[in-house]
Amino acid sequence: MGEQKGTMMKAAVINAYGGPEVVEIAQVPVPAVGVDDVLVRTRATTVNSGDWRVRSLSVPRGFGAVMRLMYGVSGPKKLVLGTEAAGVVEQVGKNVSKFKPGDEVVVMTGMSMGAHAEFCVVRGDGNIVHAPKNVPLEEAAAMTFGGTTALSYLRTKGRLAAGEKVLVVGASGTVGLAAVQIAKYCGAVVTAVCSARNAELVKSLGADSVIDYHQDDPFKKNLYDVIFDAVGTSDFYTRLAALKENGRLLLVVADIPDMFRALWASLTSNKSAIAGVADESVDDMLLLKELMESGKFKAV
Repeated sequence: MGEQKGTMMKAAVINAYGGPEVVEIAQVPVPAVGVDDVLVRTRATTVNSGDWRVRSLSVPRGFGAVMRLMYGVSGPKKLVLGTEAAGVVEQVGKNVSKFKPGDEVVVMTGMSMGAHAEFCVVRGDGNIVHAPKNVPLEEAAAMTFGGTTALSYLRTKGRLAAGEKVLVVGASGTVGLAAVQIAKYCGAVVTAVCSARNAELVKSLGADSVIDYHQDDPFKKNLYDVIFDAVGTSDFYTRLAALKENGRLLLVVADIPDMFRALWASLTSNKSAIAGVADESVDDMLLLKELMESGKFKAV
């Protein structure tokens, strides 16, 4: 049995799948705090594409039934969404030693959700780190969703190396902006794909060049070592053809057919295509914290 901090709290809840209109503010129980848990009073949180997909069931082709099985067939089982937050530790379980009440922290609840509330709970040995120094909590709250996705795909799955040429598709979104910065941190030469109105933003965060997808074709043949695609709307084989030999196509957003194409391409060609769920790790969160403190990463 967990200890209970209080009785009720305010939260943004959903009782049905749909648009923003299904979200309402309601009173829900404060999460119970187990012996290994940390209860965090939320100071800032985000609404990102993960929340949107769960709330609206707007998912890539083939994943609708999977999402309903995970989150509720006839209606959402997870009433409180939210994958990341920053705040202050309110209470810790007796087995927690790394954190204490009053600590400013950043947490990632991930697919468990629950961050759109006055309080959220995470395991003390889970995805929680002390907040970056000299960074407002409102900014720190947004470091994990895009940042861990970019690290997972570029560094872990894509094995991005210094000097390689990387194309970031969807570079002005949360995940894309993180990918531009992580790619520069890895020492890559970064070409960003976005609209002209966002060109200066992505350049300010490290892009070496920008392609306006309204004006130019970003997928010229045999040009890139890595393509990081956070959008997933272009033809699979057009993207594959834009890679050099031994290039890697990183499909952050992919439907079921493209996942099969990725497997087949990896088996039958000298190029690889990689899809799947991004990893979430406290080690990546700690790296993002260090990069924010040194001014090498900004959550936008």
